[in-house]
Amino acid sequence: MYPADLVKPMREDLTRVGFQELHTVAEVDAAMEKKGTTLVVVNSVCGCAAANARPGARISLQNSKTPDNIVTVFAGVDKEATDKARGYMVPFPPSSPCMALFKDGELVHMLERHHIEGRPAEMIAENLTSAYNEFC
Repeated sequence: MYPADLVKPMREDLTRVGFQELHTVAEVDAAMEKKGTTLVVVNSVCGCAAANARPGARISLQNSKTPDNIVTVFAGVDKEATDKARGYMVPFPPSSPCMALFKDGELVHMLERHHIEGRPAEMIAENLTSAYNEFC
């Protein structure tokens, strides 16, 4: 587990633009039961989360179509919540960071770490906005 002071700015990178943090299994289940579209970002302390994933997620929200719900879990901090969220992402293996778009609880789009690492935030945002335009 990472110290709370270390991850606070990393959490705020998403919560300040409207992402709801999920800390428990029950919160993850409640988020996944919501109708409409839900973007789940598995946040991380790694460099590609800071340089690519979080900025890409933020930029994607400037699109005219966006998910109804935007939520996040933090890998290495909220273990049970992260494990539960990853359970909804099967058959994709666990990775962090990663992003998954759900429609009425069904996984419709996935960005794994290998889709994020080494790619600019704008490219990640473009990938997400294409999914929003199709599913939201």
